[in-house]
Amino acid sequence: MTDDTFIEGPLYEKRRKVYPQSVHGPFRRIKWTILCVTLGVYYLLPFVRWNRGPGLPDQAVLIDLPHRRFYFFFIELWPQEVYYFTGLLILAAMILFLMNAVAGRLWCGYLCPQTVWTDLFYAVERWVEGDRRERMQGDKRYWTFDHIRKVALKHFLWIMIAWWTGGAWVLYFDDAPTLVKELATFQAPFIAYLWIGILTATTYVFAGHAREQMCIYMCPWPRIQAALTDEWALNVTYRRDRGEPRMSVKKAEAARAHGDVAGDCVDCHQCINVCPTGVDIRHGIQLGCIQCGLCIDACDNVMQEIGRPKGLIGYDTDINMQRRREGKPPIYRIIRARTLVYAGAIAIVGSVMLYTLATRATMDVNVLHERNPLFVQLSDGGVRNDYTVRILNKGAQRSFAIEVSGLPGASIRLAGIEAASGAKPVVEVGQDQTREVRLSVQVGPADLPKTSRDLEVTITDTAGGGRASARDHFLPGDK
Repeated sequence: MTDDTFIEGPLYEKRRKVYPQSVHGPFRRIKWTILCVTLGVYYLLPFVRWNRGPGLPDQAVLIDLPHRRFYFFFIELWPQEVYYFTGLLILAAMILFLMNAVAGRLWCGYLCPQTVWTDLFYAVERWVEGDRRERMQGDKRYWTFDHIRKVALKHFLWIMIAWWTGGAWVLYFDDAPTLVKELATFQAPFIAYLWIGILTATTYVFAGHAREQMCIYMCPWPRIQAALTDEWALNVTYRRDRGEPRMSVKKAEAARAHGDVAGDCVDCHQCINVCPTGVDIRHGIQLGCIQCGLCIDACDNVMQEIGRPKGLIGYDTDINMQRRREGKPPIYRIIRARTLVYAGAIAIVGSVMLYTLATRATMDVNVLHERNPLFVQLSDGGVRNDYTVRILNKGAQRSFAIEVSGLPGASIRLAGIEAASGAKPVVEVGQDQTREVRLSVQVGPADLPKTSRDLEVTITDTAGGGRASARDHFLPGDK
């Protein structure tokens, strides 16, 4: 066989079911804490109340599609402020990049919804069917009555969790207590039931059946993350220089007694048994490893039992792996150019968003020149242009005086609104509303400009004195 010869194998590998074993340790406790906090926020946040005053919804977090509003405690966003969501997406990306630069797939191992819900589904599975050994034996016994009973109960609980997951999502789009009552009495809109059904099915399939397949084959982030990481990033690492050669506890003790080299790894496979994706971390960093740290807990527990130092598996860098082989002490550089750039981008984008939120106006005006007709030639030789003026009021009900500048000799009139002689027309706009009015700007023949002229429409809060303006143009007709 020549060096150019290779053996073709199948491109498809049948899935091997993973039976993760329960484990105790600091990383498992961190994951339980994050699971409880994140799911608690997700399920309960729609029921938190926030007083915004009369006439406004009192749900703390609400996506009000009929009125085109997004409420987040004291923040209220309008469709014109969609750029805030752009800023949030940029922040999310930069935070994800920073997490990756510091410690690899932190998002995947601790915060990803797939990880969180899969952890919850695994907990239910262990509670109903037992730990790893019991589940494996139950699958080998096939369909005994006891096994059917446990499997049925497990799937029922999974569906209930998935159902409440979908139900909690739709509660963010309407008043939660009211919608819960409507759902229970079958009076809710069909779209609510449809989305609950869709999210129930996807949660049940992804967390209950797809599980590690989502992380290995469907999620693009592991592939993107590999291109963003560097040799200084902390990753869950098997310290091969300390663990090899592997041998049993007795053989290792005998080898050390004779002065021979013996690794600390006793080949117990506990690191594999607790892994939710079935990865053997001793083969190095792999696509399936979500960096959850459970193998660290399992290995530390074994090391403690056999009287060896902890840390055979731990968060480490490629640089330190090489340094240990050379007999040098480990070094860590969390703060470096890459992390500083990400942190700087987060600080800049976050500061800009906070500044714009703190200084944004509660009123605005838009002006749109009527196109049919563009102008009206009057009998006295003057010209009239018509405009649609949209006034945006993000505060309580108030009155706005309208005036036009930049066009000497112009007179204005609002359709349906009478103004006293010499006074500015005033428009009433309700709380948290917009109002459109038709504005007519007329110029007599003596003051008519020869060419198109810019004009500025200004609204002034008659009570508070706040101002906002918008520009358009005035067409003098066929001169």
